Amino acid sequence: MADSSDATLARLLDLHPRFIDLRLDRVLAFLDDLGGPQNKLPPVIHVAGTNGKGSVVACLRAILEAAGLRVHCYTSPHLVRFHERIVLAGLQIEESNLRELLDECEQINAGRPITFFEITTAAAFLAFSREPADVVVLETGLGGRLDATNVVTKPLMSVLTPIDIDHEYFLGDTLEAIAAEKAAIIKPDVPAISSLQRPKAAGVLKDRAAEVGVKLDFQDENWSVSTVGQTMAVRVNGRRRVFEPPALEGDHQVRNAGLAVAALLTQDRIDIPDVAFNKGLRSVRWPGRFQKLKSGPLVDLLREGQSLWIDGGHNAAAAGAIVATLKTWRPTPIHLIVGMLKSRTRESFLKPLGTLDAPVTLVAIPDEENTWQAKALLREAEKLGLLARAADGFEAAVTEAARSVGPNGRILVCGSLFLCGHVLRNHA
Repeated sequence: MADSSDATLARLLDLHPRFIDLRLDRVLAFLDDLGGPQNKLPPVIHVAGTNGKGSVVACLRAILEAAGLRVHCYTSPHLVRFHERIVLAGLQIEESNLRELLDECEQINAGRPITFFEITTAAAFLAFSREPADVVVLETGLGGRLDATNVVTKPLMSVLTPIDIDHEYFLGDTLEAIAAEKAAIIKPDVPAISSLQRPKAAGVLKDRAAEVGVKLDFQDENWSVSTVGQTMAVRVNGRRRVFEPPALEGDHQVRNAGLAVAALLTQDRIDIPDVAFNKGLRSVRWPGRFQKLKSGPLVDLLREGQSLWIDGGHNAAAAGAIVATLKTWRPTPIHLIVGMLKSRTRESFLKPLGTLDAPVTLVAIPDEENTWQAKALLREAEKLGLLARAADGFEAAVTEAARSVGPNGRILVCGSLFLCGHVLRNHA
């Protein structure tokens, strides 16, 4: 019997001693061995940034599919199953197809050093090149310049979400250095669009656009998005259009949806009727981003009227977006459960939470070696003045939160996509 895709994926993890090693020579050589599938794709919308990439990708996909188009989509990381990363013409890749692709890639690679992300990205390109579609929505992994997705030389357009400090070990320890990595998806003769950026990041993006000779449409300069009552207004090239807001929680999701809408309005190769924008925004889903759990053993721990939510935000900017959304929930009582990876800076995520004046329960991420232990998070939280406690386990944290938050209270689990994945995989 053939190996499952999980068995092959486990072997692929061992092909390179470092999980992340940013360079393009390995993946380019491997793609040549595969026949250059990255050069045989439908038109590509390439998305990079620090925060909001997944939500922008989800909005792009939903709108394009609402227009009746066949859409391939590539995202990372996954929450529950690897199959989430590769969407073929609107459907997650089937196990048999994924297994065959991975086995083919493993055989052709023949044991040579290559990172997990590189070889699985190549497998996605191979899948996309073999299945007809109208467009590919392609999310970068880390950075952009040396990201395995950046082998697509002439996408339909380049889209930049907000850039902030994250993954400093790999991308640089200044905002300018990180922005320079992300900016590298801006290519000659390819339209580019950006969300609102911090000034130092904006300057880097504009310099890159000038260097390659393309116009970069910037939020609040060339396009804008605003909330008008119960609607979302997007102005592009002087024309204002009004749409329904996205079916995603939080004001930051209006900004993400606005970027997706503006990007599609800016390009001129794909015709999308207004009705498709509204239909897509109404139907967009993005798991693990202010997602309310509707059933499962954790929900059973709640008291009448209480609700449990999860959000994968894990850096300072994401914490700011979480806080802004939670403030709109007031006067509803709120309790936070936070778990983090050691690759994340504790202070940068926890500090913004202090402005909420809400209790925080700190947990280790179950079944994750690279987790901050609850007591280590507690030490940092106490230094920052948070009303915090450490829990002995995740279910204990939910039980305690339900006991303390009161009737009709809301509990939010946040701090890591890995923690969200654990919840969805084991408790939802």
